[in-house]
Amino acid sequence: MTFSLLARDPETGALGGAAATGNLCVGAWVLRGTAGVGISASQGHFPSTLWGEDILTELAKGAAPEQAVQAIVSADPGRASRQLLVLDKEGSGAAFSGQDNIPAISELVQPDICAAGNMLSKPDVIAATVQGYVSSNASFARRLLAGLIAGAQRGGDARGLMSAAILILAPDHAPINLRIDFADTPLRSLEDLIIRTEAEDYEAWRRALPTRASPWSEI
Repeated sequence: MTFSLLARDPETGALGGAAATGNLCVGAWVLRGTAGVGISASQGHFPSTLWGEDILTELAKGAAPEQAVQAIVSADPGRASRQLLVLDKEGSGAAFSGQDNIPAISELVQPDICAAGNMLSKPDVIAATVQGYVSSNASFARRLLAGLIAGAQRGGDARGLMSAAILILAPDHAPINLRIDFADTPLRSLEDLIIRTEAEDYEAWRRALPTRASPWSEI
């Protein structure tokens, strides 16, 4: 039903998530994050938004990603119908895919990257998503989008796409939280949002906002 990509930008330390699905409001349902802690995606045939939030709590308490996934998954009797992926602030990741999700199901974890999907048209959609991301030399947001585009070109969600989202977090800048909740071409609409947020006037305004690293920034 959904394919997601989590990544850490090695140059800035920012954490980013990108997700697309053949259902409504993927950004509201799937992506969660806390600057300086980690980022998660909770999805599946019957997803739990609690998973995405609770695993960040586990990371904040000092759990490693694999330990955090195990803690969240083992406590839920509905885990077979859910999928979870997480990346911590250091770029270490982990993933879980319940056996009752609708095939094709796939996941991929490597340094600074974690990606997974379910109800995919092909198992290699996730590998294509990761390759699309790592092959791009653009801004972090555009690299995340490139991953979604590559995954969609490989087949993406078996039903097609209805919504898409990108979330970027870092202690030293205000969050970027872009959501296309319903559109015929959500990736194209998401690209338009990225263009607008990277415009000089908007970027200057965003950089003047308080951040965790500088909460009392002056205008």
